[in-house]
Amino acid sequence: TKYFYKTPSLKPQGASNQSVDSHGQDYAPLKQECLTKKCLFEDDTFPATVESLGYKELGHKSNKVKNIVWKRPKEICENPQFIVGGASRTDICQGDLGDCWLLAAIACLTLNEKLLYRVVPQEQSYSEGYCGIFHFQFWRYGDWVDVVIDDRIPTLNNQLVFTKSAERNEFWSALLEKAYAKLHGSYEALKGGNTTEAMEDFTGGVTEFYEMKEAPKELYKIMTKALERGSMMGCSIDSLVPARFETRTTTGLVKGHAYSVTGVEESQHKESKVRLVRLRNPWGQVEWNGPWSDNSKEWASLPKGEKDKLQHQSAEDGEFWMSFEDFKKNYTKIEICNLTPDALEDDKIHKWTVSVNEGRWVRGCSAGGCRNHPDTFWTNPQYRLRLLEEDDDPEDNEVACSFVVSLMQKNRRKDRKLGANLFTIGFAIYEMHGNKQHLQKDFFLVNSSKARSKAYINLREVTQRFRLTPGEYVIIPSTYEPHQEGEFLLRVFSEKRNTSDEEDQQFRSLFQQIAGDVSTGSAGRPGSAWGSVSIGRGWMDGTGRLNLQEFRHLWNKIKQWQGIFQHYNSDQAGSINSYEMRNAVNDAGFRLNNQLYDIITMRYANEGMNIDFDSFISCLVRLEAMFSK
Repeated sequence: TKYFYKTPSLKPQGASNQSVDSHGQDYAPLKQECLTKKCLFEDDTFPATVESLGYKELGHKSNKVKNIVWKRPKEICENPQFIVGGASRTDICQGDLGDCWLLAAIACLTLNEKLLYRVVPQEQSYSEGYCGIFHFQFWRYGDWVDVVIDDRIPTLNNQLVFTKSAERNEFWSALLEKAYAKLHGSYEALKGGNTTEAMEDFTGGVTEFYEMKEAPKELYKIMTKALERGSMMGCSIDSLVPARFETRTTTGLVKGHAYSVTGVEESQHKESKVRLVRLRNPWGQVEWNGPWSDNSKEWASLPKGEKDKLQHQSAEDGEFWMSFEDFKKNYTKIEICNLTPDALEDDKIHKWTVSVNEGRWVRGCSAGGCRNHPDTFWTNPQYRLRLLEEDDDPEDNEVACSFVVSLMQKNRRKDRKLGANLFTIGFAIYEMHGNKQHLQKDFFLVNSSKARSKAYINLREVTQRFRLTPGEYVIIPSTYEPHQEGEFLLRVFSEKRNTSDEEDQQFRSLFQQIAGDVSTGSAGRPGSAWGSVSIGRGWMDGTGRLNLQEFRHLWNKIKQWQGIFQHYNSDQAGSINSYEMRNAVNDAGFRLNNQLYDIITMRYANEGMNIDFDSFISCLVRLEAMFSK
């Protein structure tokens, strides 16, 4: 299948292993500075204070934090190690923080060594070159970010307060949790969540949910294939009471709690084959006690070879097997996070094609709410999607294109301390009929959607798979209620390659021509290579240079704006008039008041009230830099 996601609306997301420094900290120079000064690193951007613990239940007024002492591993035990005998699932045991969702994802991460060491860079240790500084990498709304931390960890009575390893002298999982807490502002910000959120932050992947009651007949095959291609899987049992009240059942399972799916196998048992699923409780204890549990009778009649294949062991480590039928009966939800090119660049089996666009809902301007609000729904951001060729293996001889749409709201967890909660979000897809303008209110009064998300829901991300006939469509992401202001990321995925892969190679070649050495990750200072285009400081990383990802972002924006300019330059005169400029700026996603339109005309239009391409791009670059701050 070939898909073409038409720019300017959806831009291709590259498969780059380069990371952006988080908090303006560069790990290598900081480490070298500490080694030179012979001192231990102290991170003043995430200090060993109450502010880093939390803001409410772990804030200044909480009794829980009074006796907490921040200690380095060398103050906690003898011979501390970063990783002991390889990173494994038993290295993750939950502490006094409701982040089982995060720990379930970390356990899944250990199943794929290559992926693990993308998140947990190797060559970190407590022996050679130790100076109290560590770093971890996370996918963050389209970019990989490098998070630097010191190794001071919260303790109580010389025991780790939060995540710990079964090995007392192993600390990689505790430090990974700290880095993730820093990314979100505090440890308390990690309380409560969905496993898929962390899975995506470890991979840049996209998650699909299955309710067990509505699961497809081929679910076992789906799970098997998912593990084979390196996908991460989690599951849970819905609780009638709020999720913070985790309740144990008589079978040893816990409601309102996140589990990792760590294995799927078919085994020969007596005269028939049995399908088995291996799961892990992030607590590192409390296990299923039914059939196929650690000490159940079923194992006694299984040949040794089968036991070895399943790596069966009787240990209170939180991991256990159960039959697939019991799995379906007891669990209510399973989520599968499929990898994208960002996660494993050179492993073809994992490759997806992804197009991505960043956007925002602005109160009184582009926060129109759902279709229930016809007076404002049309003002929501609109993204065009062009499907050109049908699937190679159509279902029921139907000519259609398969794709996955993912809408993710940004920064809501980080802003919790300011009172932010997740919005209820969703999206709708309409057929275009050749209209290239922003669709107006009248269009939605007479046209129904061709597809939409199953429901509006207060999760960080809403994802759904679709099959539509080839054609042009528009995707409209929105909050359920109007006037709710926030940022979002809209992604469209396919499992097949498309033209954006070729574009990526051409893009890297162009970057190399301008920057010289791509491996440095930074292009020269903006100048003659861009003609008369003036690049605002909002595009840069603070060094006055554009790195590869910033260059990519700017390049795709300029391609988008070029398409808009060409649309209004219908007479091929090389300019657009000042009246058309208002519509062009609107098509580019900027909603300005009349005063700003007047300023743009005075600044960029010539004596004939026309605006040429260079001036048009300069104007939009400045607007983008201004709006992104």
